[in-house]
Amino acid sequence: MFERVVIIILDACGIGELPDADRYGDIGASTIPNVAKAVGGLNMPNCRKMGLGNIVPIEGISSVDSPTACYGRMAEKSAGKDSTSGHWEIGGIILKQPFPVYPNGFPLALVEKFEDKTGVKTIGNIPASGTEIIKQLGPQHIKTGEIILYTSADSVFQMAAHENIIPLEKLYEICQIARDLLQGEHAVGRVIARPFIGEPGNFVRTTNRKDYSLQPPSDTIFDKLYHEKIETVAIGKIYDLYAGRGFSKAIKAKNNNEVMQKVIAELSQTKHGLVMSNLVDFDMLWGHRNDTESFGKGLEEFDRGLPLLIDILNKNDLLVVTADHGCDPTLKHSTDHTREYVPLLVSNKNIKKGADLGTRETFADIAQTLAEIFKINYTFPGKSFLDEIKQTLNPA
Repeated sequence: MFERVVIIILDACGIGELPDADRYGDIGASTIPNVAKAVGGLNMPNCRKMGLGNIVPIEGISSVDSPTACYGRMAEKSAGKDSTSGHWEIGGIILKQPFPVYPNGFPLALVEKFEDKTGVKTIGNIPASGTEIIKQLGPQHIKTGEIILYTSADSVFQMAAHENIIPLEKLYEICQIARDLLQGEHAVGRVIARPFIGEPGNFVRTTNRKDYSLQPPSDTIFDKLYHEKIETVAIGKIYDLYAGRGFSKAIKAKNNNEVMQKVIAELSQTKHGLVMSNLVDFDMLWGHRNDTESFGKGLEEFDRGLPLLIDILNKNDLLVVTADHGCDPTLKHSTDHTREYVPLLVSNKNIKKGADLGTRETFADIAQTLAEIFKINYTFPGKSFLDEIKQTLNPA
C-alpha cells in the first residue's frame, strides 16, 4: 500500500507534560501550546488542516471536523527526555535506565583519564550554556590551547574549541577517543564536538558540530530495513543519533530550512523506502535558549513550507510528523528538555477524513508500523497504527 515513508522530527516540539513529569522537574511543560499562548496564537493553517489542533488545545490552531491527516499523541516509555532516547524509541528501543547526567561536572578521575588518552588538558568541566561558556573561557582556550569541556542537563560530554586552535579533524579525533572511553557507568548519550570561530567578545559557534552517539543496544527498525536492502536516508542529525547505523545514505543539513529543502530534493531520487529528517533549530537555537518568540516563528515557518513537501508526495507515500521530547522555552527556571507527549500527524493523499489515533503508549508504535508497511519479520515493542490509517483511505 505504501512504498515510501517520510518522517519529520520536529526536535523538542512537545505538546504537554507526561504523567511522570514531576519526577523530571517539568510540571507545566507544554512546548507548542505554551509557545502559542506566549506569542498570542500561532498561524499554522496547514498543520491545522492536518489536525494538530485536534490533539490538544493550541491558541490560534483550532480543531477541524475533517482533518486531512490522522492525528494523536505519543508518550515516551523510556526513562529520560533526551534526543537519543527519544529517537531510539521511535526506532523501536525502549530504555529502562536513563543516560547518566552530571549536574556537578564530570568526576576528576574520568577527566584525568580523558586528558591522558588525548594528550589535551581541559578547562571548564561544568554544566553550562554553550554560547556562554565559550564567551567566558574562549580567551583562556586561545591562550593555552586547553579544550573547553562542559555538559548540560542532558547526558552530553561536550567539547568546544576554536577552529584555529584545534583544527576540526583533531577535535573530531578527540571526540572519538572520548566516545570510546565513555562506556559502562559513564555511557553518556552523546559526545559532541562544538567548534567556534571569532575573537574574544565576538565568538560564534560554527555549523561544524558533530555528534557521537552511543551505539544502540539492539537493532532498530532502520537496521532491519537496511539489512533488507530497503533504502534508508537520514537528513540532518538523524545519522549521528543512531551512531551511523541503519541508514544507506546520510545527508548533512545545517538548519531547519536546509533540512526541508534536502528532504524535497531527496524525494526526486529515493522512490521506495524511508526518508527521515530532524529539524534541529527548535531545540538547539530556541528551546535551550528560552527564545519563545523565535520558536513560534520557526513553527510558523515550518507550516508555510509544508505545502511544498505535500504537493510532491503521491498516493503511495506516507508522511509522519512527530517529535522526540519537549523543550518548553516558556519555563524560565530551566533551559532543559522537558518530559512531554509528542504530536503524531500521519498523512496520505488518499485519506478521506483523518482518524484520531489516540494516545500511543510508546514512540515505538512508529517502528512497528514501519515493520508492517515494509513487511519486516520482526516485532518491536510498539503497536502498529497501520490498520487505523487504512480505514481512513478512499478506495482506489
